[in-house]
Amino acid sequence: MKFFEDIRVGDVFEYGRYTFTADNIKTFAVRFDPQPFHVDEAAAERSHFGALCASGWHTALAWMRLMVDYRRRMGEAMLARGEPIAGIGPALGFRELKWLKPVYVGDTVEYKSEVIEMRLSNSRPHAGLMTFRSTGVNQNGEPVISLVSTTFVERRGAKP
Repeated sequence: MKFFEDIRVGDVFEYGRYTFTADNIKTFAVRFDPQPFHVDEAAAERSHFGALCASGWHTALAWMRLMVDYRRRMGEAMLARGEPIAGIGPALGFRELKWLKPVYVGDTVEYKSEVIEMRLSNSRPHAGLMTFRSTGVNQNGEPVISLVSTTFVERRGAKP
């Protein structure tokens, strides 16, 4: 990860895409959100969704997985170039979590985050706080999820 001083409001991190299949929708839902419209096609057809759709939590966790993988790849690339890597986290939680549109079987959602605020931490002088809005957009360009999160990012040369 980049150091706090190397990140700017407006920076965008593109994490990648995730395709929702009937199998991965049902597998996730059976374990974590077993509502009928997530686990049974016939029940889903009778629901207000009209078809099997992914749990909102599934769409959020797909973003989380892609974000973590992206940060790992970024760190590995930085190490390969001999660059230092900043520590990141912990996150302070989410706000404004919105599931904007159902995600159906076959939808591919592209996830990214945009930095919307940067400020120094009062409680941790070795870190800054980065706030970003994360979004997921389906293959039709329609937003399906949005959330805001804030996390600590290590400052260059600062000691904890």
